[in-house]
Amino acid sequence: MTTKYDVLGIGNAIVDVLTTVEDDFLTSENLIKGSMQLVSEEEASAIYDKLGQCIECSGGSAGNTIAGLASMGVSTAYIGKINDDQLGKVFRHDITALGASFDTDAAKSGPATAHCLVLVTPDAERTMCTYLGACVNLTVDDIDEDTVRASKISYMEGYLWDPEEAKEAFRKTIKIAHDAGNKVSLSLSDPFCVERHHEEFLKLVKDGVDILFANEDEIKMLYGTDDVNEAARLVQKDCDLAAITCGAKGCIVTSKDEIGHVQGRIVETLVDTTGAGDLFAAGFLYGVAKGKSLGECGAIGNLIAGEVITHMGARPDIDLKKFVEANS
Repeated sequence: MTTKYDVLGIGNAIVDVLTTVEDDFLTSENLIKGSMQLVSEEEASAIYDKLGQCIECSGGSAGNTIAGLASMGVSTAYIGKINDDQLGKVFRHDITALGASFDTDAAKSGPATAHCLVLVTPDAERTMCTYLGACVNLTVDDIDEDTVRASKISYMEGYLWDPEEAKEAFRKTIKIAHDAGNKVSLSLSDPFCVERHHEEFLKLVKDGVDILFANEDEIKMLYGTDDVNEAARLVQKDCDLAAITCGAKGCIVTSKDEIGHVQGRIVETLVDTTGAGDLFAAGFLYGVAKGKSLGECGAIGNLIAGEVITHMGARPDIDLKKFVEANS
């Protein structure tokens, strides 16, 4: 089958609500700086009522990656569950306006569309309070087989692995993609995800994932080692490609034949680290889609991650296609 999309993203469809706060606000709300905390709809509403001016846009880890890819001119699609409510309409309009195809049916009843309060302190650290709502109700019925078959790479976020129905949706996607001769990519998303699902994630990586994304903590936890270089050697055996983000140090990239360290870029103004890992994945997958070398893929990932942390939010505020062409 001829592919229509370079990358299909599957993940938690979440509307990001971004704002700046002082450290005292986190203390008063008993929030741990830099953490991601799940909250009820009522708790999210109570915090929201205390915030100042906010930015609302489609988010979620895979959604951020797809938005970055779409802004670079890569053909993309997205699968995620929203409710037919106001925030659901915000999500659909925002991601399709960027150029991604998003045809997943909205729920007509049940929990509201998921939203994440992203609280950014003056040191650019983000603290997140997430109401998962409708997004965790993704099922196998939401996985459109034609879309998966038509996508060269299906990119999935580890955050979605908690519900059993979502696990089945992942497994269905992997089978359809591989049967069609396409690739499967996974982001480990969060050390706590890896800790909760360690054995399942390890089996998933070994048996079903072709391209893996992780940060240093996640990859070390996955392979049970304190040495990130040892973890890189282990993942090299399990996946065709892997990218391990190392913050300002850059990244470690692996293929079956090589392991490389790609130096990070100097960022003059650090504003908000939200979405840095997601946009790194966008840059890396852009390189893969364009047939770039392993090192070039890592360098483009670093480039895009370095751009997104210079402003609020996980969405590019410049023409990323021109930015990549001018800097690579």
